[in-house]
Amino acid sequence: MEERLHKILARSGYGSRRQCEKFILDGRVRVDQEVIRKLGTKVDPDQAKIYFEGRLIRSEPKVYYLINKPKGYLCTSSDPDGRRRVIDLFKEKTARLYTVGRLDIESSGLLIVTNDGALCNILTHPRYQVTKTYWVMVKGALSSEAISRIQKGIWLAEGKTKPLRLKIIKKTQQRTTVQIMLREGMNREVRRIFARIGHPVKELKRIKLGPIRLGMLKAGQYRRLSKYEVQKIRGSIPH
Repeated sequence: MEERLHKILARSGYGSRRQCEKFILDGRVRVDQEVIRKLGTKVDPDQAKIYFEGRLIRSEPKVYYLINKPKGYLCTSSDPDGRRRVIDLFKEKTARLYTVGRLDIESSGLLIVTNDGALCNILTHPRYQVTKTYWVMVKGALSSEAISRIQKGIWLAEGKTKPLRLKIIKKTQQRTTVQIMLREGMNREVRRIFARIGHPVKELKRIKLGPIRLGMLKAGQYRRLSKYEVQKIRGSIPH
């Protein structure tokens, strides 16, 4: 994932962002074989070799976490309104962290949090078609017709949703609980689909992302992914 060069330098301990901007203007920073003098230049620190005065800047070690996101937290790096963020739940911030994909503030469940831009890309880019599985409770009893419409695709502002898999878990006159599997998704797609057919979502929880399951983590708890789990994610992506 690309970042501004002066931010990478500052995070690596070479000075404040303002100082690092001056280093760039002075021609003291090289990316691969090119001296960079332009402010605002973006670089992928996972792909490029960055040098300061001829010394290679070592990239920070990669970390991978699985967290059960609670409701009321944002999947963002910063919020001007000072609302709670998922990354605020992490006690040991030894590296920059960002969430892989998003869950809206009222949703909960599985998130992967990492500083590995390459892994983030393969889990979120539409071309890789990573399956996401959700537990969803909606208002009212879903009819066979409503289920058929969802499975075939619903028209939203951006276009028609892709066909998805839906399994009824429990149904009463007051509410229906389903499991949904989808791949490429629009913004807040699940909530918008059910709202369109008159069954607003009451609860939404992601329980699986690719081959990784949420497991028994309580809301707000997190753990490191094992090397095997990271390899399993990479191995599940078609090349």
